[in-house]
Amino acid sequence: MMKTKLKGVAIGAGYFSRFQYEAWTRIPEVEITAICNSNLERAKSIMEPYNIKNHYSDYKEMILKEKPDFVDIITPPETHFEMCKFAADHGVDIICQKPLAPTIEESQKIVDYVSKKGVRFVVHENFRFQPWHREIKKIINEGDIGDLFSLNFRSRMGDGWGDDAYLSRQPYFRDYKKLLIYETGVHFIDTFRYHAGEVESVYAILKRLNPVIKGEDSGLMILNFENKSHAIWDANRFNENNFKKQRYTFGEYLIDGSEGSVRLYSDGKITVQKLGESEKNHHYIHNDVGFAGDCCYIFQRDFIDKLISGDAFETSGDNYLKTLKAQEAVYKSAEINAPVIL
Repeated sequence: MMKTKLKGVAIGAGYFSRFQYEAWTRIPEVEITAICNSNLERAKSIMEPYNIKNHYSDYKEMILKEKPDFVDIITPPETHFEMCKFAADHGVDIICQKPLAPTIEESQKIVDYVSKKGVRFVVHENFRFQPWHREIKKIINEGDIGDLFSLNFRSRMGDGWGDDAYLSRQPYFRDYKKLLIYETGVHFIDTFRYHAGEVESVYAILKRLNPVIKGEDSGLMILNFENKSHAIWDANRFNENNFKKQRYTFGEYLIDGSEGSVRLYSDGKITVQKLGESEKNHHYIHNDVGFAGDCCYIFQRDFIDKLISGDAFETSGDNYLKTLKAQEAVYKSAEINAPVIL
């Protein structure tokens, strides 16, 4: 029998963390008892609305004193190895924010270390948990459009034009030497894997459109899958979507198969069009709560369910390394201007 509540602690109080703290308040099996952040004022701005009682400026002290069941690491990637190592050494299960680490080698090191210590580990990769992507997976699995041919997603995020690009929300993006794929494209690699299976080869063209930043902000990424389907992600952070909320679905999606097509619209609407028939609305539930259809809550709910049941996490360390290897191949392909086989 499960004890009354699972005790969680969290490290970090940045822009995105609020979506995660808010989602924890809606999961009755969990109590987040403490937050670690060096800036007390910023920590208080999270503690008060989300009813977190304790603040620490040292995550090691927090883990030792609170003795949590799990830690939610919501910090920049260069901090992750040491934090994961300490938590694993003390038998604490781990949710680690993406990007998992600055390099594929360090990501592998984290996964190897935590698995050796036998703690449960998952990467907070929430795009595949957006309600439309869960629903599209069901449609594919039920065979409604037959065998997959192609997956085509177009993203225009519109937050990266002008001299003040990214300053209001995530200013550190301006200094990333790798931006579009490392920060956003990785979500789509993972979602395409969720829908189509394992990647066999990639080809990519990457560009920088805004000279005030250091990394790429535009790209065409083509993934070929073992099942002979392919995916195209046509994206830039410079130009704008014509839908009022550019960060709801992050764009439009067309999936073609041997018996028809599925379309995702910017407002979350899904349609199915069988060959020889007209396009029909597909009813499902999605809510404009939190971030991108409440995907932080859906991911965190799934984490707790699987922590309790012992089932494998979808974005476990080993699984997520497959996404990161494809990401690495995308950068390699853009560098050599040729396909890269995984």
